[in-house]
Amino acid sequence: MNTSQSVQALFKPFAIRNVNLTNRIVMAPMTRQFSPNGVPGSDVADYYRRRAENGVGLIVTEGTIIDHPDSSNQINVPHFYGETALEGWKRVVDAVHEVGGRIIPQIWHMGARGNVNEYSEADIAAIVEAFAQAASEAKRLGFDGIELHGAHGYLIDQFFWEKTNSRTDQYGGDMIKRTRFATEVIAACRRAVGPEFPIVLRFSQWKSSSYTAKLAETPAQLERFLEPLVDAGVDVFHCSTRRFWEPEFEGSDLNLAGWTKKLTGKPTITVGSVGLNGDFMSLFTEGKGAENAKIDGLIERLEREEFDLVAVGRALLVDPAWANKIRDGRLEELIPFTSEAVKSLY
Repeated sequence: MNTSQSVQALFKPFAIRNVNLTNRIVMAPMTRQFSPNGVPGSDVADYYRRRAENGVGLIVTEGTIIDHPDSSNQINVPHFYGETALEGWKRVVDAVHEVGGRIIPQIWHMGARGNVNEYSEADIAAIVEAFAQAASEAKRLGFDGIELHGAHGYLIDQFFWEKTNSRTDQYGGDMIKRTRFATEVIAACRRAVGPEFPIVLRFSQWKSSSYTAKLAETPAQLERFLEPLVDAGVDVFHCSTRRFWEPEFEGSDLNLAGWTKKLTGKPTITVGSVGLNGDFMSLFTEGKGAENAKIDGLIERLEREEFDLVAVGRALLVDPAWANKIRDGRLEELIPFTSEAVKSLY
């Protein structure tokens, strides 16, 4: 990886409500399934602490599941409910804070096992309450905010997308009605945590089942989609794309985070193969890793204030010191993302 441009823009402070970040680098949420029976252990605390003490401004944890029967079918994905799991997360928070880091949990429901049409309104109310309870626990444990996972075809996104939501009641129909479930979750979480606790929403156009999917085909449609989410209480949008450099709509170089900030005025996080030359699915679909890549274009966009924060996934997964190495110009020390490197992690 070579970069000829100053990285100063990445290391300017930023505030989300009353939470002050030392820089613009965010650790993206990455599922690892390293929490036996849903309980994060000391190894999980050490994992996040290493990234915090090596210069990451904000850590977003791997997806943590809410207290609902459908929320996950994977026993080693961490829970965000139950005394033992929450005690484990308290140790994580303390470990990160001890080294001056900031951390928020990603709160997650992995999706309906059938179709969202099968949920009754009582089912939906119970899920909304489970999200709110998780948000309340996050604040109690000392987290610095929460992120709601509304991307990639998981539950909130299943309500967003017309191909997975064919309901004809208040939760389905046109684009605005399909946001109702999300707005109820966001509003319930806001009531649970109060006005100053940061709420981040991660959303995507693409789905795990369709990389070309679009919730919004035009900027005008995207604005209509985002408006009720802002009104419900989102502070920051985490705009998930596979490649941050790709334009979201024809006729503009803005990516999804750029358009979202332009349309809402809210801070945004960009993400998608930052620091690497391949999209994140290639290791799993083709066995390919990725080499380190220049970040000049990323920094130019950040300096133009196209977005406010930059989420780094695989580069930080494989190299806990990525942020400090970038800051200090130790580019020759960066570790490439390969299957061999991944096997040696943790």
